[in-house]
Amino acid sequence: MKKIVISTAIILGACCTSGATEAVDSIAADSLGFCFKDIINIPVTSVKDQNKSGTCWSFAGTSFIENEIRHAGGDSLDISEMFTVRHCYADKADRYVRLYGQGNFSAGGSLLDVAYVWDRYGAVPEEAYRGLDYGEDKHVHGEMDGALRGIVDAVVRRPDKKTSTAWRRAVDGVLDAYLGALPQTFEYKGKNYTPRSFAESLPVKSSDMVALTSFTHHPFYKSFILEVPDNWIWGEYMNLPLDELKATVDAALEAGHTVLWAADVSEDGFKWTEGVALMPAGKNEGDMEGTELSRWVKLSDKDRQAEKYKFTGPVPEIEVTQESRQAMFDRQETTDDHAMEITGTATDRLGNRYYKVKNSWDTNQIHNGYIYVSEPYFLAKTVALVVNRKAVPKSTARKAGIK
Repeated sequence: MKKIVISTAIILGACCTSGATEAVDSIAADSLGFCFKDIINIPVTSVKDQNKSGTCWSFAGTSFIENEIRHAGGDSLDISEMFTVRHCYADKADRYVRLYGQGNFSAGGSLLDVAYVWDRYGAVPEEAYRGLDYGEDKHVHGEMDGALRGIVDAVVRRPDKKTSTAWRRAVDGVLDAYLGALPQTFEYKGKNYTPRSFAESLPVKSSDMVALTSFTHHPFYKSFILEVPDNWIWGEYMNLPLDELKATVDAALEAGHTVLWAADVSEDGFKWTEGVALMPAGKNEGDMEGTELSRWVKLSDKDRQAEKYKFTGPVPEIEVTQESRQAMFDRQETTDDHAMEITGTATDRLGNRYYKVKNSWDTNQIHNGYIYVSEPYFLAKTVALVVNRKAVPKSTARKAGIK
């Protein structure tokens, strides 16, 4: 109990700058002493929980669509993530078999998959398709994922020298058993819809969005198929210089649009429980003296790495350039791990700037389901993003041919 009191006192001293109420709020929301202050905080739909499923792409993409609907003056909706997952898994199976098993078949997906389903099949509200027909209250997909993989891998092995006419029904049977049969029609708020008519009734469309990235192995201001395994539909992303990618995100947030974000979250500096993601610069032996230096040189490489990511507040971070970012991607130190939604900006007690990010890992965390991502982390670890095309700055849009 004494340790808790001491820690609270330290944080109170760091955060008490604008009055007692703000200080108490900072303590309640920040165990590390960053004292985040939201600068842009776009109202969005509630945080959801993907639980034990590899469907972050659907949760983030659906949330992005929900908030685009809000921005366009529509209702605050809860749209089904599993409707999208169900369709993507079925189409992914078709493509995997057509490619003789050389494509990607997994629970993962891309930032473009929600729009892909929206265009081809429509959408439904959560109440019309929860995708929980297998005795669970939350999504648990390990068994289903394994069953589906077993079917398609058996098919591509062609044990009978050719594929049967039954395997696709087997895939649908597994999906129906776990997620439920897809609704052909449903009633919502006193009106009858099909999935297509429901999607068409909403004030957004996929053509409103543009997918962006920033890498030097393709020319800038041109689109290319992003080379990550979960881009199974071979979706194209407009390639922008890093400074223009960041400027586009900032412009979107300023205009009240959220940003759909794919990033690497495997870094030790991505501290979900503590609600912050940093790219610490680490210690420089030249800056150490005496006992500190003596202790440092005796540490193992593993312990030095752990020491680098111990922080209890703002620390110096690496400088990210277009070249260093590319090197991380080429060496696969930056991988396509996770999809989330950027909903605002913030500063810490030293004035460093962050993006406020909505996740789909439930709310049982210090910021109730959000994490503050530093600018260096964003610049280094962004794989791709999607924004409303109207939010792209005019100079960038002109060079990239975005209309």
